[in-house]
Formats: sequence, C-alpha cells, structure tokens
Amino acid sequence: MADEVADPKRLAELEQVIAVWLAEQLRDNPVVAAVERIDEDDIRWFVRIKGETKDVYSIWFTLRQRSLHFETYVMPAPEENAAAFYEHLLRRNRKLHGLTFCIGSEDAVFLAGALPIHAIDEGELDRVLGSFYAYVEQCFLPALRIGFASRFA
Repeated sequence: MADEVADPKRLAELEQVIAVWLAEQLRDNPVVAAVERIDEDDIRWFVRIKGETKDVYSIWFTLRQRSLHFETYVMPAPEENAAAFYEHLLRRNRKLHGLTFCIGSEDAVFLAGALPIHAIDEGELDRVLGSFYAYVEQCFLPALRIGFASRFA
C-alpha cells in the first residue's frame, strides 16, 4: 500500500477530495487568501496564505501518481552568515514533522514534503496546512535575522 500507484480514476477521486477540501479552506479558514487550480500537465494548486511573521506566501500542491507533493518558497539564499543560517535550518528540520527545509533553484530556501497516495485525506491535508503555517511562523524571522543580519543592525 505504501508504494501505491494511482490509476487515472483514483487520481480523479483524489483530485476531487483535494479540490473540495481547498474550497472549504478558502471559505472557512481565515489564513487562506486564495486557491487556484493551475491547468498544466500536472494536477496542481496554488494556495495563498496570510501569515504573521511572513505576511504572505504560497503553497504549491502537486498530485502525482504516487504522492501529493507540497512546497513553499521561504526566502532567498542568505546574504551573510551562510554556515550559521544553514545550520539553523538543519537543526530546525529535526523538530519538523512531515516537512523539511531544503535548497531549491538559485539556492533559495523552500519548505517541502509529500504524502503517499494512500494517506491523502482531509485530516492529513489539515495537518499539512497547519504545519506549513506553524513552521513558517516559527522559523522565518530567526532565519532572516541570521542570513540577513546587517539589515537588522
């Protein structure tokens, strides 16, 4: 089951579960500012989040044959104190559940994770969204102060 590959019918069912859940979040969750289904080859959604320490950010949800992948851009590569900056994020990774800090294009920092197909349900989607919110709120400002310290002097 952990290595389940979804056929087109199962993907369509999961797409509907996610779409309904996202519509409910947009309607009922005050931190969800926008939801957009992106028409590409992938089954993908763009979810705009209103934060506190980071005003707004976007989470990309991409449904694939084996998993639901999700990620958000956190910040650019540090301008200074790179070793301390990356050490801070790596130490934070040990305390995170289901998401990890990683380096993406142009050395930017992302927060990303995935759920296997069989684990996708409203409860797990709620946990993922809540985790993004909590982890960005907890980690953004401390990382910013390390990697861009002279801007705070």
